[in-house]
Amino acid sequence: MSRPLYPFGYTFSPPSPDARLLGVKLTLPQLQSNPQPLVMVTAYDYPAGRQAQAAGVDVVLVGDSLGNVVLGYDSTAPVTLGDMLHHARAVRRGAPATFMVVDMPFGSYHMGLEMAQKSAVALVQEGGADAVKLEGASPEILEVMRVLSRNGIPVVAHLGLTPQTEIALGGLKVQGRDEASAKLILDQAQAVQDAGAFMVVLEVIPARLARLITDRLHIPTIGIGAGPHCKGQVLVYHDLLGLSDTPKKIAKRYAELGQQSVSALQSYTQEVRSGTFPSKENSFIIKDDVLDKLY
Repeated sequence: MSRPLYPFGYTFSPPSPDARLLGVKLTLPQLQSNPQPLVMVTAYDYPAGRQAQAAGVDVVLVGDSLGNVVLGYDSTAPVTLGDMLHHARAVRRGAPATFMVVDMPFGSYHMGLEMAQKSAVALVQEGGADAVKLEGASPEILEVMRVLSRNGIPVVAHLGLTPQTEIALGGLKVQGRDEASAKLILDQAQAVQDAGAFMVVLEVIPARLARLITDRLHIPTIGIGAGPHCKGQVLVYHDLLGLSDTPKKIAKRYAELGQQSVSALQSYTQEVRSGTFPSKENSFIIKDDVLDKLY
């Protein structure tokens, strides 16, 4: 039997994108009771945060995927808490009126409750996070979720494909296709909700499994490669704008800014070498009498 999706009895009146530009941010109860699908997008710097806010997205996610798409790592594992703080502060400056979730990087919540709490507090106090996101649902991680939630730090869970532990999962591949793994993810979803998570990201799982989880939970589900039945969707900024090298099945490319950037850089290179840039329009003048005195 499914639980009510909006348990707060909250009458939803979302701020318009224009209102958000004036400093009106969606609250956690508004996110949970929003009757419309939630829109989440990753952002890793000031320009991306500013653009996401101007577009009226509901949530920006400062994901540790910045390790792959910004820092050039092969995985998210090398990303540090310092990296996350650096990028979170930049995104917050660009999107001061947008709800911001920040990933807790690998190792920042795996070595005991004290370290996990210190890491989460730093992301809130120094990084400007409205909520933090944790991958997995082991007993230890569930305990971290319970403690953080009890202490007033909102927690987003992340199930299915969890990139921080891709080696243990056997690589970046679809999760939950057989009965045992599907039941595990379903049970984990219930467990993270019980542990206090107010939202859960479902990554690269079958669409019908994501639908079952969405029906079972009363917290919003956010899908990435999990089909159309989740309460909301998240995409990586670089994927949807065509800035990543290779198209991905889980992402739709809404632009090809990568190709446009290369073309623009090629034009710039040609004009500098040919002497057509900078032109008169790109230069400043000095009065003749001033120049004569210099000579």
